[in-house]
Amino acid sequence: MDKFLLQQQVLERLAEDLRQAEQAVRVAHETATHEENIAENKYDTLGLEAAYLATGQARRAEGIRQAMVNWRQFRPRPYDASKGIQLGALVCLVDADDKQQQLFLGPDGGSMKLVSGIQVISSEAPLGRAMLGKCEGDEVWIQVTTIQQQFEVLRVY
Repeated sequence: MDKFLLQQQVLERLAEDLRQAEQAVRVAHETATHEENIAENKYDTLGLEAAYLATGQARRAEGIRQAMVNWRQFRPRPYDASKGIQLGALVCLVDADDKQQQLFLGPDGGSMKLVSGIQVISSEAPLGRAMLGKCEGDEVWIQVTTIQQQFEVLRVY
């Protein structure tokens, strides 16, 4: 699998997410400032609520913009077994039930499942953090609430 193609897919998804977030900002702002939503008494809060929503959506849009910057600057490198799994690795894990999953370890802000079925995660995610430095054949353990999960690293690209 071409890591640069995966990077492009992530950027395309982020761009779509940004378009949707910016549209939500516009709608919430229009609602907040519409003349019919001017408060007539202290219990009339539709305009205020829409303003809070617009602010939240604007923050979300800014977070997506930052994620896009991170992903544009990201340069995935080939796997180096002497360093183990690092940012940019494409990893195939298998769990105790023999269920396999492919993970692409990328920068912050791109956690998503791609059309190819590859899960994109950050090195800051618990599983991403647990995989760092591991090699093919190593075990990876994470604690999710009261459940401990175990994986084996099958392949790294």
